Amino acid sequence: MADFATSIEIAAPPEVVFAHLVRAEGMVAWMGQHAELEPVPGGAFRVDVNGTLIRGRYLEVDPPRRVVVSWGMAGAEDLPPGASRVEFVLTPTASGTRLSLFHTGLPDPRGHTHAAGWANYLGRLRLAATGADPGPDIWTPGGRHGQPHERQGAGGR
Repeated sequence: MADFATSIEIAAPPEVVFAHLVRAEGMVAWMGQHAELEPVPGGAFRVDVNGTLIRGRYLEVDPPRRVVVSWGMAGAEDLPPGASRVEFVLTPTASGTRLSLFHTGLPDPRGHTHAAGWANYLGRLRLAATGADPGPDIWTPGGRHGQPHERQGAGGR
């Protein structure tokens, strides 16, 4: 199993960052195109990210300090819905919030892809939480070296 941990500084108070983890409109501002969120223990955590269906449950919700969700992908044999765990810890700082992320229980082959994905998405969260528009979400796991790329239609190369 692979684990991933990182942290970023966000120039917004913890309450604002927290809202981006528990409200559908906040979530899709930085990750995915559609979200169904029920931010209570046992509540649904569903985010559709460029055709990848992230599925899990909220495990812990401690406003505005901590959110823990189970995480997996619909249709993935090696990472089914709820198979891994993502923990967001929000700590107030003089300039806003330090967000620490811990993603545990990933299958080894998915560790690198998820690390690249989190690097992309946490950068987008940093922008969205400050009111900036991070632009369209075009990242997909097939992006070269974790860089975003656009999916091409069936006729694309």
